[in-house]
Formats: sequence, structure tokens, C-alpha cells
Amino acid sequence: MGRVFLEVVLHPYRSMPRRGFVVLMVALACVSLVAGTICILVGAWPVFGFFGLDVALVYVAMRVSYRGARAAESLRLTAESLTVERVSARGERRRWRFEPFWLRVLFDDAAERSPLAIASHGRSLVIGQFLGPDERRGLAAQLKAALARWRAFVSDPSRQ
Repeated sequence: MGRVFLEVVLHPYRSMPRRGFVVLMVALACVSLVAGTICILVGAWPVFGFFGLDVALVYVAMRVSYRGARAAESLRLTAESLTVERVSARGERRRWRFEPFWLRVLFDDAAERSPLAIASHGRSLVIGQFLGPDERRGLAAQLKAALARWRAFVSDPSRQ
């Protein structure tokens, strides 16, 4: 396959680990149960069902969020090509291949919401859309450094 100059796998960030999710759901269920029981004791029994509904809605929202975390992007720069593979949250895979010699990294450091893209021969691809600004900035620097190493490798006549 050849020498690898860069290999990165990107995943969306989730601030709450799965254990935190379980603790949150147990705490929310306990609070809802206590509040619902108090409502039953004071005669407002129809309110009890709404306390269970809020727990169910938080659960569904968190599950949808965690399902989105299954998405990933991988970048691999070898002596032959830069390959970008994107896996959606549903498991669908797409792959792009770029010739590294003409590849450019497009990123505006000054702009806070600048997208990170790679371009070659009139084709461009936005990468790392789910990353924060600092993470995109770091990835852009990593890509530029890897391309510089690749160009130095290619231009060295003594390479194997």
C-alpha cells in the first residue's frame, strides 16, 4: 500500500458519556416519581402522567443524540492518494479519493465559523463539519503538515 503520512478518524463530540446518561435518567425518573406521588396525594392525580411523559421525552431526545454520534469521517494520506471515507449515523458509507499533488486545504483561520475543505482539480469536499472551530483549525494544520511531508517525500529523488 505504501507509506502513510496521515491517518485520522473523526467522531462527533458528545459531552455526556453513557454512564452519565444512565445517572441522569435514574435521577430524573426519581424526581418525577416523587413529584408525581405528591400530586396524587394532594388530589391532582392527572398530573402524574405528565411526569412520566417528560422522562420519556428526555430519553428519546438523548437516544437520538447518541445515534448521531455513530457518524465518523476518516482521512488517510498515502504516497498514492488522499482518501476520505464518511460513515453516516445510519451506517451508509461514501468514499472520495484525491490526488495529493494538486490538493489544497481551504480554511480561513480568521473566520470563527469557517468550514474546512479540501480541493483538487475543481472538486472540493467539506470535511469535519461536526467539529468545533478549534478542532477544525487543528485538523487543517495537521492536513497542511502532512501534505508538506508528502511533497517533500515525492520531491526527494533518493526515495525508494
